Amino acid sequence: MAALSLRNIDKAFGAVRVIHGVSLDVVDGEFVVLVGPSGCGKSTLLRIIAGLEAATAGEILIDGKSVNHLPAADRGLAMVFQSYALYPHMTVYKNISFGLENSRLPRADIDRLVREAAEMLRITDYLQRKPKALSGGQRQRVAIGRAIVRDPKIFLFDEPLSNLDAELRVVMRKELATLHASLGGTMVYVTHDQIEAMTLADRIVVLRDGRIEQVGTPLDLYNRPLNQFVAGFIGSPKMNFLDARVAQIDRASASLEIAGGETLNLPFAIQGAAAGDAVIIGIRPEHFVVLFGPEEAGRADITVKVNLDEQLGGETYFYCVSAAGAPITIHQPGQRPLTRGEQLRLVLPPAAVHVFDAAGAMIANGRDAMAGAR
Repeated sequence: MAALSLRNIDKAFGAVRVIHGVSLDVVDGEFVVLVGPSGCGKSTLLRIIAGLEAATAGEILIDGKSVNHLPAADRGLAMVFQSYALYPHMTVYKNISFGLENSRLPRADIDRLVREAAEMLRITDYLQRKPKALSGGQRQRVAIGRAIVRDPKIFLFDEPLSNLDAELRVVMRKELATLHASLGGTMVYVTHDQIEAMTLADRIVVLRDGRIEQVGTPLDLYNRPLNQFVAGFIGSPKMNFLDARVAQIDRASASLEIAGGETLNLPFAIQGAAAGDAVIIGIRPEHFVVLFGPEEAGRADITVKVNLDEQLGGETYFYCVSAAGAPITIHQPGQRPLTRGEQLRLVLPPAAVHVFDAAGAMIANGRDAMAGAR
């Protein structure tokens, strides 16, 4: 396996620049996920690494050696595509062995490698079938098996689960995580699905408009997003946002007037903010405290109106609207049936509050601020 380094990668198609100075280091054996909305440049970046696209500027290094001049076939990488890219007229065995046969390995070695990969991926019983006789998940295992037998320096995955149904995606996520643990290989994985990113990655790279917004472990990005974009992209359902204005502020506390007339008092400072500044309050759906008892009415920070509730048995989602019309999603454990139009009183625990400036940059993280105050 190998380490990968990107140095100031740019990519333009004619006058349109789609990658802007991306630099990234992937250590040997790491599982890194590139995530972002459609059109952010993640698949283009993966194709540049693979050698299927040429960088307009910058350098790609594998184990410290530049590979910009090398064609895709000579970089020692293996890529698994969204579309599987299997040969329909060949059996599973032939699909997996085809690349090895072209490299003129001895027949006995080819057979051993194919059968080891098939056993690892639990497709031994399908080796004599053709792709049309396989399910989507089985086809994806064949595509992964074809990559495994090449013993690549780095595995590249381009949205490999996007053609599968929801249940099978969950199964394949577990299998990919198990595969990485058993192989110990360096893997770079592209997806627009942040749940895949959270469950698979050692580190996540969040991209927007061809630029890196943040790099970190899944929980780092979840708990400490650097800006509103990352906060809203990582997490499902996404973080709630409320427009507000700084009413009062000092070195140890702040009072925020929420759009709609309600007030949130925070027992920590907001760096770089002044009275009168516009800010954005962020809180995740599971962090609201819902006050169901009438005796707790005075404790509420905000009141919202329920538009829809989803009862999933073990958990409930409320889709609400604030006094100012902002959409609010609330996640609660268990079963809590409510009627449309009912009012919910909510507490925003200070440790769960994120505050962003008007440009979307994080300026206060309640989790860290409260921990630092103890």
